[in-house]
Amino acid sequence: MKLYDSIGPNPQIVRMFMAEKGIEIPKQTVDLRGGENRQEAHLKRNPMGQMPSLELDDGFHLAEVVPICEYLEEKYPTPPLIGATAEERAECRMWTRRVDLNIAEPMTNGFRFGEGLKFFEKRVVCVPEASPGLKKIAAHRLQWLNEQMADGRDYLCGKRFTLADILLYCFITFAGTVGQPPDPANKNVTAWLARIGARPSAKA
Repeated sequence: MKLYDSIGPNPQIVRMFMAEKGIEIPKQTVDLRGGENRQEAHLKRNPMGQMPSLELDDGFHLAEVVPICEYLEEKYPTPPLIGATAEERAECRMWTRRVDLNIAEPMTNGFRFGEGLKFFEKRVVCVPEASPGLKKIAAHRLQWLNEQMADGRDYLCGKRFTLADILLYCFITFAGTVGQPPDPANKNVTAWLARIGARPSAKA
């Protein structure tokens, strides 16, 4: 296998996931800022032009972070970061879906259509007038999440650290560097961020 890597929260999710599992595979950095991901060589790997991409042993390229991590979970089941049972996997996938759709997606597009507009306007369809509303949606859902974590849970799936935590951590920390800092009023989320940030894998 080989990971085509770059800057950004999505590649960090895969790196962090692999670090937690102790997976070591070759990596090749793609120059995202220079637009290498939009050039022919990478478009053959992923026609969406997105990062990261995982090249499998048979030459097939797998894109999208959740399928990449699910593939790695099946290949390297220990320690389980999605789940060891049907119930655990379902719970993790539920929270991963909630985070992806309700927080990561509006947060990311709020940045792309706002602070990142000059960089993204020639790469993807941008709707600048939507940026404030998307940021508001992400902030509101983080507030909702903070309330859900008021029951003293350590992680999104209670006592289990999972892919859902990795995905959320990478997007919140990225957003904090591009104009959407975490709201300190969300004390449960703030404490959770500190717990995840203390893990060695957070530096991956």
